[in-house]
Amino acid sequence: MNRAAPAPVPSLATVGPPRLLAGLDETAWMDREAHLAAHGPAPGPDVEELASLAEDIGLRGRGGAGFLFARKLRAVAAAQRRKGSSAAVVVNGSEGEPGCLKDTALLLYAPHLVLDGALMAAQALGADRVAVGVTRPDVERSVRRALAERGPEPGPRADVTLLPERFVTGESSALVRGIDGGPALPSGRRVRTSESGLGGAPTLLSNTETFAQLAAAARLGATGYGACGLPTEPGTVMLTVAGTHVVETPTGVPLTYILDLCGTAPGQGVLVGGYHGSWLPPEAARAATVSRDSLAAAGGVLGAGAVLPLPETTCPVGEVVRMTRWLAAQSAGQCGPCALGLPSLADALAEAADGGGQRALDAARARMSAVEQRGACGHPDGSARFVASALAVFADEFAAHALGHGCARPVLGALPLPEGDLLHTAVSGARTESSARAPAEQLLVDWTLCRGHGLCADLLPGLLRLGADGYPERAVMPLPARMRGRALRAVRRCPALALRIAAAG
Repeated sequence: MNRAAPAPVPSLATVGPPRLLAGLDETAWMDREAHLAAHGPAPGPDVEELASLAEDIGLRGRGGAGFLFARKLRAVAAAQRRKGSSAAVVVNGSEGEPGCLKDTALLLYAPHLVLDGALMAAQALGADRVAVGVTRPDVERSVRRALAERGPEPGPRADVTLLPERFVTGESSALVRGIDGGPALPSGRRVRTSESGLGGAPTLLSNTETFAQLAAAARLGATGYGACGLPTEPGTVMLTVAGTHVVETPTGVPLTYILDLCGTAPGQGVLVGGYHGSWLPPEAARAATVSRDSLAAAGGVLGAGAVLPLPETTCPVGEVVRMTRWLAAQSAGQCGPCALGLPSLADALAEAADGGGQRALDAARARMSAVEQRGACGHPDGSARFVASALAVFADEFAAHALGHGCARPVLGALPLPEGDLLHTAVSGARTESSARAPAEQLLVDWTLCRGHGLCADLLPGLLRLGADGYPERAVMPLPARMRGRALRAVRRCPALALRIAAAG
């Protein structure tokens, strides 16, 4: 996605002595010398020592799913022995969530710590390669600079690949395919990367923060690592608050303390875990602490560490509709639940928000259920989780909007979207909807030719909808550039030759 403005740069804060962010109070970028001064040399444990360490500290993936790192490491080692092959290590630095910047901060300011963890794991496995997948050019430059500082070292080779900036790029098979030179899209195959990943080899794939935490734990040992945080969840956690602040905090700290530190409050509710996460009502957010167990008990998830409070001044229904449309637009377009189900869900929510009545709300819930556990990747499930949580936490707001009694508050765009995104520019700052970047082309319906076959609606979900009579609802539709290929297909396949593409204006 092209950005109209520079990519956001995170501000950093810590609660208590920093670990992963150690040394960044004295320098803006941790070069090799500063890194070694702050952290010391990396040890070289074997695979079982490393797995035992990860097990002792309960290290889980910090990218969303929270899978136990020790189990993943042992699965790769077992696949290696069974196949008699080498292995690979992949660092997922894609961070496709607009509300998440913690991994960006680590790779942008302290890349050597991440590389330490990845190379340590690779050396323990006897892997041939460490590959870092990123989506921001400035992050790619930072990692390349760190790799150049290390020079030609013995052991696995390490490299970085710049991938397309999409929400689904971070899905494991999409990341591996992209690094391997293919399309950075989910494969749709339920094959674990620990069995077959980069180049078909057993691959240890984990998130940026996970490898940084591993590097810190290897130096501190299990006892030293557990000196801060909860006994059941030792150590620190990296959070992104309100889409701009990156905070390293020990587990167990009250969530409201973190919000206060970043100059915000629970507001109307707090989205935790990112755009595939869950909403917490204000009272639950005030009672929660920064821990996987506490957030789960409140109905939330730690996920990718995103904490997004919703201000009192914005319309929660409009924010949810806006974000659901963006999630639908991030589809890989490879399966029905994504290509058809998510746009349909977004349309139903929008209809409810515009006074569509209980019928529209019921339709949204039905379409939400229809996409769950049916997708080729986790995107439909995560998006449905976001919507289900919003419908529960903002139930009164949705009911009022559906009945035509909206809150009259504007949609401020409190949930971050990438700069330059059409949905972002329509609501950001003081700009009005008319100042948002408009598509350069339109899709036109010639009513003198249209016979209501309906094929166009199947080919263009989310762009073209049929009315009750079976004919398109509109004759003129702005055509986003990303949908031009599908629109051309619809034009060619229209049995009545009633569609055409024309310049906007």
